[in-house]
Amino acid sequence: MARRALTNNRRIFLCSYDVAEDKRRTKLFELLKDHGEHVQYSVFLCSLTATEVKRLSTCATEIIHQQEDQLLVIDIGPDEVDWTSSLSCLGKSWSPSVRSQII
Repeated sequence: MARRALTNNRRIFLCSYDVAEDKRRTKLFELLKDHGEHVQYSVFLCSLTATEVKRLSTCATEIIHQQEDQLLVIDIGPDEVDWTSSLSCLGKSWSPSVRSQII
């Protein structure tokens, strides 16, 4: 029997959107809420695999209007790396929510 290495292939993505119309904005908000943590008005942190990023991009493309709206997806890095130590926050403090995986 072949053994598979149990590796964490998730990466953290910072997703931020600017959507002109309320209905599309709400749909995109709900999509991102299903994939990550809502951290600011139009900003989410998502822990995603490569397949999940593609699926999210496909769904978002179906929602937004290419000439009017924008979704930025920034790869922060591997999920297991503590990137919060390089985070600087001015004003109201922010700390990541505790995430757990249910298998």
